[in-house]
Amino acid sequence: MTATATAAVPRKQAIRDSFAPLLIDAVLPMAAYYALSKGFGMGTVAALAWSSALPAARTVWGLAKDRRVNGLAALILVVNVVGLVLSGVSGDARLMLAKDSAVSSVVGLVVLVSALAGRRPMMTNGLKPWVVKGDPARLAAWDRLAARDARFRRTERTFSLVWGCALLAECVARVVGAYTLPVDTMVWLGNVILGVAIVAAMVIGGGLAADPMEKMVDAETAAPAAG
Repeated sequence: MTATATAAVPRKQAIRDSFAPLLIDAVLPMAAYYALSKGFGMGTVAALAWSSALPAARTVWGLAKDRRVNGLAALILVVNVVGLVLSGVSGDARLMLAKDSAVSSVVGLVVLVSALAGRRPMMTNGLKPWVVKGDPARLAAWDRLAARDARFRRTERTFSLVWGCALLAECVARVVGAYTLPVDTMVWLGNVILGVAIVAAMVIGGGLAADPMEKMVDAETAAPAAG
């Protein structure tokens, strides 16, 4: 095996390790919900309950093993619980449309609180793999910057602030639309509003945080080599 091929194996492993928490804590529970509810015709309550099993187990395991809360798994669990609580809301079409925004509001608030009060903002779990790109040297550079560079940590928090504000704005827009626009219009417009909020968060968060952080990691990665 050549040196290039040998280096490619750890890189692929590093990429898998970077994305594994995001897949396990967020993607799998959501995929399980849609598979159970849409694919197998399971009721909303049952699908939410079963899809909560993995994030619940991950949250408990993190508390027992590391004495800390697994933030992303706990967030998905909270969202599912909110969905269970609101699943009994029925009868009023406008209230049903407004109910869909509750998930965005919960996620947005948790993301904002994590950015303002926590040591590690919630959206870091999704941001970090894209910045480090599975490169052990870039991962080490990220860790060094996170430990000593106040500007890097502020920029990291900015990314979560942008996403939290975007999700809360989406929630407000959907609630206002649910009670001011025709129901038939909001059925499709609600998804458009969500899409616009996500795209806006990606563009603004990329310009204000992701791109500057990538440049800082590039410089930090190159510094030891230059030295």
